Amino acid sequence: MVLHPIDWIIAALCILICFLPALAFGRRSGKNTAEFFASGRSVPWWLAGISLVATTFSSDTPNLVANIVRTQGVAGNWQWWAFTLTGVATVFFYARLWRRSGVLTDLEFYELRYSGRSASAVRGFRAVYLGLLFNCMIMATVDLAACKIASVLFGLSRWETLLAVGLLNVVFAAHSGLWGVLVIDMFQFFIKMAAVIAAAYFAVELPQVGGMSGLVAKLSHTPGPGGLNFLSMLPDFRNTWDLAVAVFIMPLAVQWWAVWYPGAEPGGGSYVAQRMLASRSEKDSLGGTLFFNLAHYVLRPWPWILVGLASLIVYPTVQDIQIAFPHVDKSLLGPDIAFPAMLKFLPAGWIGLMVGGLVAANSSTILSHLNWGASYLVHDFYRRFLRPKETEKHYVFAGRMATILLFVLSSALVFFLQTAQESFYLILQVGAGTGLLYLLRWFWWRITAWCEIAAMVSSFVISVIFFVAGRRGHVVTTDMQLLFTVIGTTICWVIVAYAGPQTDPKTLIDFYHKVRPFGPGWRRIRIEAGVSAAEAAKWARTDNIPLALLGWAMGTTVIWASLFTVGNFLYGRMGYAVGLLAVSIVSGAMLIWVVKRLWR
Repeated sequence: MVLHPIDWIIAALCILICFLPALAFGRRSGKNTAEFFASGRSVPWWLAGISLVATTFSSDTPNLVANIVRTQGVAGNWQWWAFTLTGVATVFFYARLWRRSGVLTDLEFYELRYSGRSASAVRGFRAVYLGLLFNCMIMATVDLAACKIASVLFGLSRWETLLAVGLLNVVFAAHSGLWGVLVIDMFQFFIKMAAVIAAAYFAVELPQVGGMSGLVAKLSHTPGPGGLNFLSMLPDFRNTWDLAVAVFIMPLAVQWWAVWYPGAEPGGGSYVAQRMLASRSEKDSLGGTLFFNLAHYVLRPWPWILVGLASLIVYPTVQDIQIAFPHVDKSLLGPDIAFPAMLKFLPAGWIGLMVGGLVAANSSTILSHLNWGASYLVHDFYRRFLRPKETEKHYVFAGRMATILLFVLSSALVFFLQTAQESFYLILQVGAGTGLLYLLRWFWWRITAWCEIAAMVSSFVISVIFFVAGRRGHVVTTDMQLLFTVIGTTICWVIVAYAGPQTDPKTLIDFYHKVRPFGPGWRRIRIEAGVSAAEAAKWARTDNIPLALLGWAMGTTVIWASLFTVGNFLYGRMGYAVGLLAVSIVSGAMLIWVVKRLWR
């Protein structure tokens, strides 16, 4: 792809608009760790929400969606659409509890909720496991997508791409802290949305595609493997039952509550918890996560999906992409490379916007992960276990050094990955079975740090067993692996909850007084804490669980109904679109009513 002078100007302006304002926050973020990792707990709801949308809109996401569409059709996206249930549950049941806890990171929660050496051990282990190992895997997946895009568009090698985008990210993450990340995210969100909408428009309008009517007509008469209907938003249970189980039934029945996945953690966690903890109030914590889920599932998917569908007409096979781009490293070839392959058709000017948007997509995610990972390594490991009595400036400096370390390690890992979907499945498998524990630990006093240890160990061991079995020829489908891992892990931690060591009563009483968790799971602790049933009921009215359940139902309904309203409108199915629009309006009105009541 050749960039014209106007493209270079537009790309440079996009980058400058995003990054220059962040320079002003270097001095503020350097004051202390609360500013560097949590923006002084003063983030408004709209900024927290936009930042989360930008963070989860990474350079690998369009590639992943294109991969799913080309191999499993539009319905394959239920693998992540099902996480709507998780995200909206976080809004109405967990956002205020997180903000009420007052911790700086979600790992600090362990020593607030649990007691003894086991609590410290879990906090320290997960600081390294999530902040270093797991976090580097996620960033490597994002950077792998950037390498594929740069290879297709400009013929760059992996190390050239990593050097170009990596230096930009690590400098700003180390300098400006979370405040800089939030400001950069705010500008990047609008640039990225404009870029992907333009990419979808020009892809659909290609002569060989023939507009939306041509796309629908051609793909309706071009079934995929096993009679797969690429356009359908629901799987075909008659002709592709195995696929329907993997991409629809398992995600909706099990995956959304049982699997820990970054950005969609049951009960909230990682950078989602970081934004909730950085919010200036419980109201802002709830509002920010609600805005994030609405934008995440309604605004963004269809531009990516349209590019993936158009690519099936322009490049029916991966070999067609290879022929069109003979210079691309063969190790980078896969269905996920279809998205960058479609960008070659962008006209002058729009190419520059896309380049700026792709840099923004990569940076928004990497910046958040660098800051989040550094917060774990410094606050929850280095400060907690190695150097507990240093000055705030010392810990801020340590955070900047940890940021550089994370960049180097994640960049090295890029050379061992092949596709975005491969990484997606790996992350799902390792986190399988732990989700229910993260949901219930707020509402059941019996869950202990030992339960968390049992869940992590059993999930990892079962995943390794399946990996070894696969290498020896005993292949088990991904959905069955997920199901068996969830069952095995859940049995292990529930046994430990009843038979293992218990949390110190004083710790549980202090947690109950501070966070005010609701439900019968804390009845025993409530009595020991000397809190009357009437006083507990008064606390519960503040959280208003019946109203929160209604909000969960209406939030999920409005997201899915709006998502499919857009899809049917694009397909030209106006009857379905109007009906779903009516559902969206009614459920949206009820959602607004619920949120106003909860805020009051």
